[in-house]
Amino acid sequence: MVKKAVRMKVYPDKHEEYKKRHDELWPEMEQMLKEHGALSYSIFLDIETSTLFGYLEIEDEIRWSQTAQTEINQKWWTHMEDIMETNPDHSPVAVDLLPVFEL
Repeated sequence: MVKKAVRMKVYPDKHEEYKKRHDELWPEMEQMLKEHGALSYSIFLDIETSTLFGYLEIEDEIRWSQTAQTEINQKWWTHMEDIMETNPDHSPVAVDLLPVFEL
């Protein structure tokens, strides 16, 4: 199992919408994540800074990296681009975080 953490940003006035869209996650998106090795995926919000912290447990990096090319993921990125910081390809601006401690 591989543990990953990422930092992203949601627009300050879109916190509730971000949560709503994830509460209503499309079944085909959930299926794709699981098919690509997601064992666990949690996202936390720092309300003061609008920073999102994503924590994932995946089976392997290569399989996980293929999620970006799936049609459903491309559709999800387009669906989310109006409420968070994104790159020109509509993917979220995400910074990988380095592990420094584990108990």
